[in-house]
Amino acid sequence: MGTLIDRITINADICHGKPTIRNMRYPVEMLLELLSSGMTWDEIMEDYPAIEQEDIRACLLFASQLTKVKTVRKLIA
Repeated sequence: MGTLIDRITINADICHGKPTIRNMRYPVEMLLELLSSGMTWDEIMEDYPAIEQEDIRACLLFASQLTKVKTVRKLIA
């Protein structure tokens, strides 16, 4: 079995090439938005039975890796 981050896949044919969970149509972005809205891991897995705890952990790891940059600029909302 691969590492945790291997659960995050990028495939041009799925979700327009956005990072997804295990080549399924669940973008990392969606999972992070659900978490930031206050949903618990259990609620997410209940609503999306194909998602496993390791998938959520992989999304958090992926997001943390993206923040490891040298320069951060203010995002315009």
